[in-house]
Amino acid sequence: MHIELVRSSTKSLPQQISGTLAQRITSGLLQPGMRLPSVRSLASSLKVSQVTVSKAYDDLESHGHILCSQGKGCFVAKKPQKAQEAGSGWQDGYDDFLPRAQLWRNFDYSNVQYPFHIAAIHSDLLPLDEIGSTMSRLVLEQPELMASYGNFQGDSELREVMSRHLRKHGVSVQASGIMITSGSQQGIDLVARTFVGPGDTVYLEAPSYTGAIDVFAGRGAEMIFVPMDDEGMRIDVLTKLCDRRPPKLIYTNPTFQNPSGVTMSITRRQRLLELARSYRCLIVEDDPFSDLYFHKPPPSPIKSLDEEGHVVYMKSFSKVIAPGCRIACVAAGGNILSRLIAAKSASDLGSPLLNQRAVLPFIARKYEAYAEQLRAALRGRMEIAAKLLKQHAPPGVTWNLPEGGLNLWLQLPAAEGIAGLHARAEQEGISFLPGDVCYSGEKPSRHIRLCYSQMTEAEMERGLRQFLLLLREHLR
Repeated sequence: MHIELVRSSTKSLPQQISGTLAQRITSGLLQPGMRLPSVRSLASSLKVSQVTVSKAYDDLESHGHILCSQGKGCFVAKKPQKAQEAGSGWQDGYDDFLPRAQLWRNFDYSNVQYPFHIAAIHSDLLPLDEIGSTMSRLVLEQPELMASYGNFQGDSELREVMSRHLRKHGVSVQASGIMITSGSQQGIDLVARTFVGPGDTVYLEAPSYTGAIDVFAGRGAEMIFVPMDDEGMRIDVLTKLCDRRPPKLIYTNPTFQNPSGVTMSITRRQRLLELARSYRCLIVEDDPFSDLYFHKPPPSPIKSLDEEGHVVYMKSFSKVIAPGCRIACVAAGGNILSRLIAAKSASDLGSPLLNQRAVLPFIARKYEAYAEQLRAALRGRMEIAAKLLKQHAPPGVTWNLPEGGLNLWLQLPAAEGIAGLHARAEQEGISFLPGDVCYSGEKPSRHIRLCYSQMTEAEMERGLRQFLLLLREHLR
């Protein structure tokens, strides 16, 4: 079993071992009932003392992640969850380099009737017929598109359209400064793969996007989570932390943040950029939701203030028009972008050209009007959800209404029992995202995320009423 240990980390070796194993357990990479390596064998493979491994196992057992029996060994604890996967014999002991895989688990709810867990938009609201018609026409009239790899950087016409779109929103970038990726997730992965190595310090908001945490954990980064208030990431706290651990990279989702819904103020954006300048580090600005505001446009992207190339800006279009097409753009300066293009070429030889050409006409000619209609529809769903929460949420449950985006972030009176609530909700055909997966796992979260945009209005209302009744029973 491979665990990336960083001797220079502020975390002790036992904490690093127990933390990595806990994340593997909670994200399902280590299945309930699976036997862990013996203290002797794990100590040998990691080149640490047996005392170090024993301390890590004691910590895991104290938190209920494993059960140890004298003479039999240590096993992953059985916890209430849906059907377990069967073991795979010899493959169970085959080493991997995955420290956690929460994002994979987040999408694994195909049978629930009310999917509040996934931050997505219901298909009825998306322009799927139009994009599908364009794709069908391209297949019939230009079948050679399916035989071409296309440009590693992305289709030049689509990059020009995205350049015009970004300039309207204050990000002054030419088509040559843009790369097309297969969703923002690939963009985050490419940045991490190119610029982050074991032990590098990466700062994120607390809470943060699960997919980003998975990526940085996979690189062996030391992730430090910075608390937020109603103006976004606490830059005063971040500055003090950076004095002790200079950043290699700062990841932020500053507009209608996933999962909290908080929007970073323009003052904080300016201060964050100033901090990046002083430490000569990168900011990864992940911006999937800024077009989904309910009343007034949010502050301009951090990238719009960036004159020296400290910000790698990511804008997802697949999230709001066709998730299956996996289309996003990355804007970065100079040789930062060229190195990302090199990393992408080694990753997938370029995003599918057919998908890029299929979304191009819609983004070029109809996106702005469509986004206005989509904002109204999402605002209606959010207001229904807010009304139901006000009427039926149990005492002690709190939330803040977002100014845009797809999610509500609820705080419960205590973290204890959320796993049981999660299991009970699944039995009732309801899913939600536990807040634990939006952190690196050091301590339990009292939060849950509910997405109000993944269902029709009627389905969302029925499902939320049912969930709030279940929550009231649970808190009793």
